[in-house]
Amino acid sequence: MTVYLVGAGPGDADLLTLRAAKLLARAEVVVHDRLIDDSVLAMASVNAELIDVGKAPGDSVSQAIINDLLIALGRSHDCVVRLKGGDPFVFGRGGEEMIALRDAGVATDVVPGVTSALSGPLAAGIPVTHRGVARGVTVVTGHVFDESDDYFRRIAHPELSLVILMGVGQRARIAEQLTEGGLSAETPVAVIESAWTARQRVTRATLFELPNLDVAPPAIIVVGPTAALDVATTMSAATVRW
Repeated sequence: MTVYLVGAGPGDADLLTLRAAKLLARAEVVVHDRLIDDSVLAMASVNAELIDVGKAPGDSVSQAIINDLLIALGRSHDCVVRLKGGDPFVFGRGGEEMIALRDAGVATDVVPGVTSALSGPLAAGIPVTHRGVARGVTVVTGHVFDESDDYFRRIAHPELSLVILMGVGQRARIAEQLTEGGLSAETPVAVIESAWTARQRVTRATLFELPNLDVAPPAIIVVGPTAALDVATTMSAATVRW
């Protein structure tokens, strides 16, 4: 009896790992997030019970309830798949679920997935690191953001790509703080909605324009010089700055 914490990847089922696909095919129960693509859920066994525990703004299942559900299922089924978008341990609360399961004596295993933090930008042709353009990448969440938090001021850096998950609702405050932290208002920005699905849409703008963009979750925000790139097109030497 094992509960598998499985990464569903960034969207389309073609981007699943081989092990994830094999576990879905033999799972008795699949406990999945709200934004798992239908093409991924279709890979589950026809006999599997699918349980949606997805978190939505203003209407979500508490983490404590999810933990208790996984413990109960893990004690009564041989193969339970906890299917989480991207990678279970990149803003997926996989660590919390694993701790709860192990404390309850339920066997667990982890199957990593391709995180949308890196693959989402690539869907728009954006390499989050690129020689001569960005020296590194910082991945953060914009979901938890209280009035006293100046986090985005402190992480503003002109030579890094900033990838923001779950930040659409806070994009105005994020843009304000990044500008106050030293980034130019003309810093390139890209917003990738529903990456790697048929609903994908890419919007390119500047940090100044970010607050007023017509975008909606689920979306990934990229801020920094690489946000202006598209590796599917020819890039001139002018893109190299150091």
